[in-house]
Amino acid sequence: MRGRLALDGGKPVRSTYLPYGRQWLGRVEERRVLEVLRSDWITTGPVTKEFEEKFARFVGAKHAVACHTGTAALHLAVSALGIEPGDEVVTTPFTFAATSNAVLYRGGTPVFADIQPDTKNLDPLQVKARVSKRTKALLPVHFAGHPCDLDELREIAAAKGLPMIEDAAHAVSAEYRGRRVGALSELTAFSFHPVKNMTTGEGGMVTTDSVELADRLRAHRAHGVVTDPEKRFGKEGSHFYEMRYLGHRFYMTEMQAALGVVQLSRLGRFQRRREGLVALYDRELADLKGVRLPAVRPYVKHAWHLYTIELTGRDLAGKRDWVFAAMRAENIGVNVHYIPVNLHPYYRERLGHRRGEFPVAEAAYKVILTLPLFPAMTDRDALDVVEALRKVLAAARR
Repeated sequence: MRGRLALDGGKPVRSTYLPYGRQWLGRVEERRVLEVLRSDWITTGPVTKEFEEKFARFVGAKHAVACHTGTAALHLAVSALGIEPGDEVVTTPFTFAATSNAVLYRGGTPVFADIQPDTKNLDPLQVKARVSKRTKALLPVHFAGHPCDLDELREIAAAKGLPMIEDAAHAVSAEYRGRRVGALSELTAFSFHPVKNMTTGEGGMVTTDSVELADRLRAHRAHGVVTDPEKRFGKEGSHFYEMRYLGHRFYMTEMQAALGVVQLSRLGRFQRRREGLVALYDRELADLKGVRLPAVRPYVKHAWHLYTIELTGRDLAGKRDWVFAAMRAENIGVNVHYIPVNLHPYYRERLGHRRGEFPVAEAAYKVILTLPLFPAMTDRDALDVVEALRKVLAAARR
């Protein structure tokens, strides 16, 4: 275990590369997709409706609107609220840029607030300080699958009459105080990218309890046209339609939806496997000096999309990037989530952001490391991660 690092020409812990995330598809998914390919509908149609209805029931929402990516889900949610130039939306810098980009697509301004050091979720106190007369919505992210402090955020939103969009790209199957994420705010956006907890290849979903918002979501998904495609193109359909919004072409295909129906039925099994791997990591890494394990609040059910550790202590200070490279050389596909959005060139050059604005998020970025976690992993895979991490950190301290 303490042999020569692969980075220095030694033998890697694994002979094959282990990615940080990977889809798990089987013959049932293949069969359902083939059924769609042999049917009359391959774009948004009856299977998409089936997926939407089953997903809505799963999260406890009245409506679910499917689309082709998680980014499109965010874009649809922001569009449904009518965000426009001059409007501000308070969100987190500690996320993938798609979250705040969705606000920019509508001409709005994303206003960042700093995060909590333990969960990496939005700090409600920082959010409250960033709300202004121009604020039109809050957009928290459930980082890694750990739900945000929704009660406190809702209190802030209610005091100002603001709606809330939850970015739940990481949080399908997560729960907050006994209720599933997806029916707790005006709008919730999900992602079904291959590394997420379930996949449709690419894909997204927006859930809501509002009939009005659901109608807007569907219209914005279809160029602003309000007529159901099945009603337009079916035997009894009419040629007539009206474009009421400047929308987009964000349809989910029937092939994606077919994958989603099957993956949703397997999500419980996927979640249990993720939790088993997390328990293994927690047990095997508990005594590892210089490693801080993920925090979990007692009133949430973590979806465990990501398992992130932090490298702490003087002997590991400033060495995260070296550890990253050394782990990759050992064939362990670690990753980093995330580079704070305010540090990206576009946000610095176009929106005037600068380094040092959000000290908690920026400090977390320097020390955080994502370990591989996906349901198809074996215990042996996870133990390889642990072995490699011990080997690499021992070398880092020398």
